This record gives sequence, structure tokens and C-alpha cells, in this order.
Amino acid sequence: MLPFDIQSRTRFIFGEGTISGLGALAREYKPRCVLVVSDRGIMEAGHDTAALSSLREAGLEVASFHDFSENPTSAMVDAGVQRAREVKPDLLVGLGGGSSMDCCKGINFVYSCGGTIHDYHGVGKATCDMLPMIAIPTTAGTGSEAQSFALISDAETHTKMACGDPRAACRVAILDPELTLTQPTAVSALTGIDAISHAIETYVTKRRNAISTTYSRRSFGMLAEGFSRVLTHPDDLEARSCMQLGACLAGMAIETSMLGAAHATANPLTAHHGITHGQAVGLMLPAVVRMNGVEHAPWYAELVREVEPGVRVEDGPERLATMLTQWLKEANLATSLEELSVPQEGIEQFTEDALKQWTGTFNPIPLDAKRVKDLYQSVA
Repeated sequence: MLPFDIQSRTRFIFGEGTISGLGALAREYKPRCVLVVSDRGIMEAGHDTAALSSLREAGLEVASFHDFSENPTSAMVDAGVQRAREVKPDLLVGLGGGSSMDCCKGINFVYSCGGTIHDYHGVGKATCDMLPMIAIPTTAGTGSEAQSFALISDAETHTKMACGDPRAACRVAILDPELTLTQPTAVSALTGIDAISHAIETYVTKRRNAISTTYSRRSFGMLAEGFSRVLTHPDDLEARSCMQLGACLAGMAIETSMLGAAHATANPLTAHHGITHGQAVGLMLPAVVRMNGVEHAPWYAELVREVEPGVRVEDGPERLATMLTQWLKEANLATSLEELSVPQEGIEQFTEDALKQWTGTFNPIPLDAKRVKDLYQSVA
């Protein structure tokens, strides 16, 4: 059994309406100014107003930063750092999807420790303590609230940089399922597939351990229970709760076991063709399950048994791959590169880029050019 060294650094608060307690929670840190980092879609949904009102009712000075988008870049982090230098916050709040929380963490790295976000590409590169941060996810996808990593794209090369340090972990995560009710169906689909991919990939990595597999397995069970329901009944709060908690548990698994080949092969599709992350990773995941399943069928069977207790070990990988493809179709997501108008001529470049991805190093079957190329060709 693989040894582990895990310390939970985040306080998790779950429940309907828990965003109303933000002001009281923030006040515990005695901040002079709170900087709320949230994208403009959050403003349109009204969640930004709820958060700001709670903070102001607690007697706190509040400032906002919204100038970023999906897949935040180093340039967007720089803009956020400039905003932080203007208002001089001593507490940060990341409100929104994974992009909001990642951008907030990126700002925290640079504002607290100096330099540029490129200086923190990797693990353990923070040079001092960072500002306390409260994370409030409004989607059920990345599980960023449970991780000490920020995923930031280089503004020029579009390379995704994983910047991680224990000091970047959120002090508090507020999980209010009511906030996820405003997600459009397409967002629920894309973020849900992303969360499912996290549960599956973390379960089979080289760094899997007794704690991470516990998180991953329960996460998969909750996500499998909730995914189809939130697509067909978007007001089903119990299903929304399953998705939000499942995504959070998968994020906790990522923190200790990392990800694998599906993420390594998905990132080049996003970088070169702008394919949304959830779509890209969902496209690649069934093929990765089939590849890994040749050697690790028992692990995939264990996951499937969360929803189908009688599945045989030898049937586990194919059953899981089929289940994933069915979910993609339910969500109106593509299952081939052809559907996404991605030419096969790009496979050589995708393969080269995928082999440079850090996440691929944790895949249970070592990746090489032939295996990665075969994965792309299998979804062509």
C-alpha cells in the first residue's frame, strides 16, 4: 500500500443558503479590505451581489475584480494583481467556476510573493505566506476549492501552467448548491463531465492511495447519481448537491493523487482549437479507460460497482467507457474529433504536446508517442 502524508487545510461548509454566512466568516480574519474575484457571468446571475452584500453587511470594505475569462491567462492574473495593489486586500474571495478560483489563486501567488505567475509554475514555489482565501464554487466541475493548485495559461503560448503550493490552499470553501441552479444546461454538462473525469482519473493514477481512492470512489458514485438528473431536471436541488459534493471530493482526490492521460491529451485540443476543457477531456476519457483497462480492469470495475454492483472485473473498463460515451451523448457533447471539425493532420502535434503535459506522468500505464497517437486516432 502506497504511503501518504495528507493534511486538510480547508474548512468545508456545505448547505443550502450558506453563502449568506460569507460576511461573518470573512470577519473572522479581521480584514481591512476584501477583494472578490468573480467573472462577469456571476454578476449577471446575481451571485456577486449576494456575496458583496453579505460582506458589506458585516461592516467590511469590499473591492471587486472581473476582468478575466474562461481559462485565465498570465495577462489576466497580471491585471488582477494590479487591482490588488490598488486596493491592498488582506482577504481574497474566489466566487464562480474553476476559472474564478484559479485566477484568484494566481493573483494570490503574485501579489503575496512577487514576480510573475510563471515563477510559480510547478510545486512548492511560494516564497512566503499567502493571503487567506475563501472559495465559493458556483459550478460543479473543477473542485478547485479543494486544491492548492491554480491552472493558468501562458498568454502567448497558451501552455497551461499548474502552479501549486500548500500555502495556496483555500482557508474556507462554501458549498451552497443553490448557487449552481443558475447554470445553463451546457455549463452543467461540461463541468459535470470534468468532475466525472477527475473522479475516474484520480482513482487509477500512480499516486493513488487509501485516502485518494476513498474520495474518488465516493465522488464517482455521487456524480453518477446526479449527472443525468441535472440535465433533465435542472431544478433538482438534491441532484445539484450530489454534483457539487462529488466535484469537491474529486478535487480532494486530485490534491493527493493527481490526474492522468485524459487530461494530458485534452489540453492540446484546448490550446490549438479552443475546445472547452470539459468537452476535450470527455472526448478522450473513454479511450484512456480502454487503454488503462488492459492492465487495471479491477480498478475500473470497482468504480462501476458504485452504480452497478454486479459488474464483472473483466467487463469493468468497457462498461465504464460505454457509460461515459452515453453521458456525453445525453449532454449533446461530441464523441469524435470529426464532430469538432478538428483535422487528423494535427494529431502529430497533439501527440508531441501531450507528452509534455505533467498530468500524463501520473498515468498508470506510461505514455509514449505510439500510445498517445493511438488515443487520438481512436477518437478521430
